[in-house]
Amino acid sequence: MTQSTLSFLKGHGTENDFVILPDPDNALDLPPSAVAALCDRRAGIGADGILHVVRSAAHPDAAHLADEAEWFMDYRNSDGSVAEMCGNGVRVFARYLQYAGHVEAGDLAVATRGGIKRVHLDKSGDVTVTMGRAELPEGEVTVTVGEHTWPARNVNMGNPHAVAFVESLDHAGNLLTAPPFSPASAYPTGVNVEFVVDRGPRHVAMRVHERGSGETRSCGTGACAVAVAAIRRDGADPAATGEPATYTVDLPGGTLRITERPDGQIEMTGPAVIVARGEFEADWLTETAFR
Repeated sequence: MTQSTLSFLKGHGTENDFVILPDPDNALDLPPSAVAALCDRRAGIGADGILHVVRSAAHPDAAHLADEAEWFMDYRNSDGSVAEMCGNGVRVFARYLQYAGHVEAGDLAVATRGGIKRVHLDKSGDVTVTMGRAELPEGEVTVTVGEHTWPARNVNMGNPHAVAFVESLDHAGNLLTAPPFSPASAYPTGVNVEFVVDRGPRHVAMRVHERGSGETRSCGTGACAVAVAAIRRDGADPAATGEPATYTVDLPGGTLRITERPDGQIEMTGPAVIVARGEFEADWLTETAFR
C-alpha cells in the first residue's frame, strides 16, 4: 500500500454485505459522506454498511470497554449514519479478525456501541453471536399488504419488529414500501416487518422489510425476532420448559440458526465470509467526501 491508497476488504453474512476498513489506530476520517460514497453500488465499492475496525483503546466511543474487548466494531449504515450494532456485521467483523491473524478460533469479545458482544468462531466456519434478550411489548398489532391484514407479534431486539405468520411469502408483496401497521402508537419510529411461513418442525422461512431500506437479503435481529415469535406460538418458551429452543430461519440470502436459552439469552449462528481485498484511491475518497 502506498500513501495514496487505502486498504479495504469485502465480506458478507448471509448476503448482508460490508466494506471492511482496517484502522487499528483510528486514523481515518469517516464523515457520513465518505461512508455513503464507499457504499454506493455504482460509484463506490458497494455495501450495506461499513465495518470500521479499530482498537477499543483508540476510539472515544469504546475506550471504556478496552479492558473487556481489544477490538471495536465502529459500524456505519450505508447512508453514513452511526449504528449501535449489526448482527450479521459482527459475525463478519469477527471473521476478519481471524483472517487478519488478530484472533484464533474460539471465544472472543467485540466492543460495539450496543455493549460487549460475545462471539464464538467455530472451526467449521460458522460464527455465533450472543444477541441479548428479546422484549415482548404487550398489545395487539396488525400489518397490512394490499387487501390482506394479519396479526403480528411485537418483538424488540434492541430495534422494533412486527412478525406476521402468513400462508405464502408472496403475500408480502414487493416490500418496496413499508407495510402499514396498526396501532401507530406501537411503533412511533417505524418498524421492521417480517413475513414468515413454516418449512417444517422448528424451521421457518422469512422475508423482511427493514425500515428505511426496503426488502433486504438478510436481517440478523429480524431472524432472532422471528424465532422468538415462533417459539412463543409453538409453546416452547425456554423460560417455561427449562430447555433451550433452536429454530432454523431461512432468509433470501441464506440460513441462520437461532437459539433461545432458559435465561432468555438469544444466540445467532451463521456464516461469515471474506470475499475480496484491495485498495482504493485516498484522493478519490477525500474529494468525494468533502466536495
